[in-house]
Amino acid sequence: MAAGSCLLLLLLLPWLVTASHSPPGCKIRITSKGLDLVKQEGLRFVEQELQNITMSDLHGKEGQFHYNITQVKVMDLQLALSDLHFQPQQHLVFNISNASISLRFRRQLLYWFFYDIGSINASADGVHIHTVLQLAKDEAGRLKISNMTCNASIARMHAGFSGTLRKVYEFLSTFIITGMRFLLSQQICPSLEHASLVLLNSLLDTVPVRNYVDEHIGIDYSLLRDPAVSTDTLDLDFKGMFFPRAREDQELENHAVEPVIKETERMVYVAFSEYFFDSAMHAYFQAGVLAIELQGEKVPKDLEVLLRATFFGTIFMQSPAVDAPLKLVLQVSAPPRCIIKPTGTSVSVSAFLNISLVPPGRPAIQLSSMAMETKLSAKVFLQGKALRVQLDLRRFRIYSKQSALESLALFSLQAPLKTLLQLTIMPIINERTKKGVQIPLPEGMDFTKEVVTNHAGFLTVGADLHFSKGLREVIEKYRPVPTTTAYPSLWPAEPTMDPHQL
Repeated sequence: MAAGSCLLLLLLLPWLVTASHSPPGCKIRITSKGLDLVKQEGLRFVEQELQNITMSDLHGKEGQFHYNITQVKVMDLQLALSDLHFQPQQHLVFNISNASISLRFRRQLLYWFFYDIGSINASADGVHIHTVLQLAKDEAGRLKISNMTCNASIARMHAGFSGTLRKVYEFLSTFIITGMRFLLSQQICPSLEHASLVLLNSLLDTVPVRNYVDEHIGIDYSLLRDPAVSTDTLDLDFKGMFFPRAREDQELENHAVEPVIKETERMVYVAFSEYFFDSAMHAYFQAGVLAIELQGEKVPKDLEVLLRATFFGTIFMQSPAVDAPLKLVLQVSAPPRCIIKPTGTSVSVSAFLNISLVPPGRPAIQLSSMAMETKLSAKVFLQGKALRVQLDLRRFRIYSKQSALESLALFSLQAPLKTLLQLTIMPIINERTKKGVQIPLPEGMDFTKEVVTNHAGFLTVGADLHFSKGLREVIEKYRPVPTTTAYPSLWPAEPTMDPHQL
């Protein structure tokens, strides 16, 4: 019995593994070259954050020497050596080495009966910061920084004193410098932690996860799993499924080939499987918008003459309706299918065309109902962050649903109806696809120099990245409402050194 159970488990194991790994409809790879660009923009952001460090006052005494340090401000940073790189399995590592931070603060010093106030310039040298960001998928399927570890150290710190008591201050400055060095090193990591877990996550919140494309359909860009990080790449698997807005919970099972990205030469690669495009056409079909009706003056005159000549016998038999307007109803009969091959991308469409007369005040008189099979060539391209598709009619065939004899009679309509599709229907379809659909990138980041490559069952877009907006600009736009944070003093409280109270 136990042996039979084990055998059954072994037989089911491949199926269970496949079922647990849902193939993505859309996949994005960020390479080390893309990370270099992110580092340049991120370094400016880190500098700005460290300049806003808030430090508590420092006060204490040593024998007859009393000191009170307030209004500490970061004046300048020199982050000469920095590095941002991938670390398997889900991490980004950011290092800053041998940096320097210049400070200015207000001093109140009392030594015996000598009281002095003023400002002091200080410098922290040999600043080393090591941070590790863990990336993960949150409950909504959005990429987030889920955790951060940070270590900061300062190798040297010195302060410049002036005034009549300069020699005394320099002798006793060890207490001040030691305290300032401790306070500064303790504030670096909390500042970067807030910048990562709060501010950068607010930037990631601008990535579209589940949003509407138009009044008919929406798209689900939720992550299927945590990101996969190697030493050179970061891969993100998105669901990439469109859905009709009237039935947002509808799921379309993915049986397409999983996109495989092998290239690393460009900053970023985006791959789309046939499922991505099939789900869009399936959603439009479910929304009931893959149909068009032409009646009266909207029917091209040459085609109307040809149709009346083709169906002259039927029209003559319906003599009261000879002069009635024609009506053409073209409707897709099944969700179109996308085929991606190394040679190009095409879309197969099955539809039917009903041709009727519509006498005023009388029921419509159907002249014919013909089936249509068409194949459209599709040009896929990327502009900014919008994926767009341009369709062109390649093949066209009509046949009667009633008899082979009528199919033969309809042969003369083949060319005119193809012209009708090219001149009337295709512009309407391409106008709908002109807007495109947004690729899941944060606000302020766009693609440039895009190159589309077709593969068997999927296509990839290789591109470089460009910041149309700085990180600071986007983060300030979406910055969470700040809350007042009380920084606990790391030194025991001392009374003020106002000379009138001494």
